[in-house]
Amino acid sequence: MSIISKDISKAVKLLNNEEIVAIPTETVYGLAGNIYSEKAVKAIFETKQRPFFNPLIVHIPNIEYLETLVEDIPEKAKLLAEAFWPGPITLVLKKKSIIPYLITGGKDTVAVRIPNHPMTLELLATLDFPLAAPSANPFNRISPTTAEHVEGYFKNEIKMVLDGGPCQKGIESTIIGFENGEPIVYRLGSTSIEDLEAVVGNVIIKNKKEAAPEAPGMLERHYAPKTKTVLTSHLTKTLKDYKGLRIGLLTYNDILNNDAIDFKIILSESKNLEEAASKLYDALHQLDQQNLDIIIAEQLPDYGLGKSINDRLLRATKS
Repeated sequence: MSIISKDISKAVKLLNNEEIVAIPTETVYGLAGNIYSEKAVKAIFETKQRPFFNPLIVHIPNIEYLETLVEDIPEKAKLLAEAFWPGPITLVLKKKSIIPYLITGGKDTVAVRIPNHPMTLELLATLDFPLAAPSANPFNRISPTTAEHVEGYFKNEIKMVLDGGPCQKGIESTIIGFENGEPIVYRLGSTSIEDLEAVVGNVIIKNKKEAAPEAPGMLERHYAPKTKTVLTSHLTKTLKDYKGLRIGLLTYNDILNNDAIDFKIILSESKNLEEAASKLYDALHQLDQQNLDIIIAEQLPDYGLGKSINDRLLRATKS
């Protein structure tokens, strides 16, 4: 029997009972639980097989709620929240004592965002608590952008996936922390660096840290298919390197015809980076199910959302 449902009242009941529920957002599906329930938060970590040092993102219903969770909101954090919330940016700010250290990986900062999805905003407005909701996939695996992706991962481990349709953005939120009031990008995501800089000026990128990461998504290997994956800017040459294997190809817009390719997905024939981002994880899920020897992924242009997509593909190729 399917665990997928559109019934928000059922999700509310489960969450109030300290269960975890997969929820839709505009970026990816999240595995959600009450941030104040140790039972629910531990269940998130255990179900995902996620290390406890890796912080979770707290999802809130509106901008006013932020002050109940954090000690201080730098001026540039206010500007970013006003410009992009609800939407795919996450702010890492000094936490109030009300936030359990279990959520923050033992740190005195907490990652917070307002998701831009009508179903989840309605859910959050109905609950008396915010939701911790990392992506609804086993640790290091491909993030889910449909309810079916989540069911494929966790049908025997969770009671419900709230079905909000395919995720529009398709890759995770951009995570921004602050050092001396200045924004630091800890994770590239669905809001481009260029868009951030239009609001707050120059930002620094500091998005790799294996030990005690400041934010989710900083570990070197992440978002990875089971199938060995390589990233290249020279498709024809790389195809020759793996001659004789069952090859899957993920390209930006190149309609490369080559007998060596067993399965091919083009992210955007019109060279639209937003379309490419929205299709990325679903394409990787499809390729991972084709019994291939290798997935060859083409590097995208390194600007705008191309930079975020390349970041995900690079982490998917780390062994």
